Amino acid sequence: MNYAIPDTFDLPDSMAEAPIPLFDAPPSQDELFSRLRLSRSRRVGPATFRRLIVEHGSAQAALGALPDIARAAGDADYTVADEATIRREIRAARKHGARLLTLGAPGYPARLAEITSAPPVLWAQGNPSILTRPTVAIVGTRNASSLALRMARALSRDLSEAGVVVASGLARGVDAVAHDAALSGGTVAVHAGGLDCVYPAENIQLAAKIAEQGCALSERPFGLSPQARDFPRRNRIVSGVAQLVIVIEAAAKSGSMITARDALDQGRDVLAVPGHPFDGRASGCNILLRDGATLVRGADDVLEVLASLAPAPESSPECIAQPPEPVSAIPEDPVLRDRILSLLSPVPVPEDQLLRDLSQTGTVAARHLATHLSEMELTGVIARRAGGGFVRL
Repeated sequence: MNYAIPDTFDLPDSMAEAPIPLFDAPPSQDELFSRLRLSRSRRVGPATFRRLIVEHGSAQAALGALPDIARAAGDADYTVADEATIRREIRAARKHGARLLTLGAPGYPARLAEITSAPPVLWAQGNPSILTRPTVAIVGTRNASSLALRMARALSRDLSEAGVVVASGLARGVDAVAHDAALSGGTVAVHAGGLDCVYPAENIQLAAKIAEQGCALSERPFGLSPQARDFPRRNRIVSGVAQLVIVIEAAAKSGSMITARDALDQGRDVLAVPGHPFDGRASGCNILLRDGATLVRGADDVLEVLASLAPAPESSPECIAQPPEPVSAIPEDPVLRDRILSLLSPVPVPEDQLLRDLSQTGTVAARHLATHLSEMELTGVIARRAGGGFVRL
């Protein structure tokens, strides 16, 4: 079968929108490595990645077929991403405490997986499982007015206190204020570049707090400074992880309006805060309201819309805790194994709860826990139940 490998991440083909095969259990280290390598190969965007996986069944098989596919499409010199480059990316991820989430595997944000342009891979710092909670995106202009900043802070704080996670793009202005106000309750920052290349630089300390207390996400490799094209790509993730998008202040032609359009394309509700007609920074919000967006006066308006939506899709607890590496690289730990067994019973316990319980008596790396759980599951000592919780057999 011949493929035309596109330069963009959109492919108007039914196979490109087919559900990607799901893993019944945590994927092998080789498959994780291959998925990362496939996603980094030239001209393989989200839709092409999805299509290749659906056609060939695994990333390992797709990598083997890709040069012939490209040759049939007229690219005789095509080569897949270099293994050494991928290993450097993995080492950088480990250095920064990031874990790999792949489309189709447990731990990947369930709402984001629903969109056709879902990133094949994500690097995550912090706790991605907070995205299983009700989540809204708050976006707005970088050059925000005092009123907009006050609104962003109050709205984000009140929603956070109501148990809602706030997602945004870590830009200056509305984004930064929304993140800061929601830190204690849960916030998700989507980076345009690599997780180690915070933009703007003034948000470096805020980004560090989010990585510790909330969750930071990026589809881009470590060491990659964001370019202009990366910000619209980021915006689809901001709206994709959320159930609805709130625009607080935005010009008619702005990144926030791109996020609003992405949200509508993804089937998300769009809400907006009205602004004065003479203020160009509010023109986008007023256009959205004119065209049917829900008007926001405070958190109650948002909570009312959230209550009317269908329940958020559930996601299995994260089990891809760190970048791929041979299982043998993690030493056996009989003490940790016994502690895990002591915490389990016939009642399912989520993996993130296990990690919290274990951390109370000592530092436990999430990747060590994930590996031990996988080994114990394979040997029949424990089992994973529906919803991702573990039980002792």
